[in-house]
Amino acid sequence: MPEIGTKVEDLEGVNAAGETVRLSDFKGRWLVVYFYPKDATSGCTLEAQSFRDLYPEFRRRGAEIIGVSRDSVHSHARFAAKQALPFTLIADTDERWCRTFDVLHEKVLYGKRHLGVVRSTFLIDPEGHLVREWRNVKVPGHAQAVLEAIPAQ
Repeated sequence: MPEIGTKVEDLEGVNAAGETVRLSDFKGRWLVVYFYPKDATSGCTLEAQSFRDLYPEFRRRGAEIIGVSRDSVHSHARFAAKQALPFTLIADTDERWCRTFDVLHEKVLYGKRHLGVVRSTFLIDPEGHLVREWRNVKVPGHAQAVLEAIPAQ
């Protein structure tokens, strides 16, 4: 797991368009990497919409956004199209991104235990260092808080 102030591993993954994306592709820009449990669920849809609606502001601050979940490329493609998401979604089907950022933890749903994604967001500076993290995120107001953590240009 990257520590605040350290360089983040140059992970790669496949996006909703089937293209390979690497973290190093975003060098020179601020990068928001947010992890969410599942495409097209109520909280995850609201979170994606929040980042979508603020996306022009993120771009004005020289930032890009990547959403990550364990869903398939096909699921991401449907979700991104339905929600008109202007940013990349990574299909972390092998859980490498989730494990690197330590967002997989035991959760309880309807009394049953399972390994699930804990909603978390990470801010990476233009040189590739982790500068901020938010764990156990509550969706309302979160995208705005992340935006405010990025210096205005």
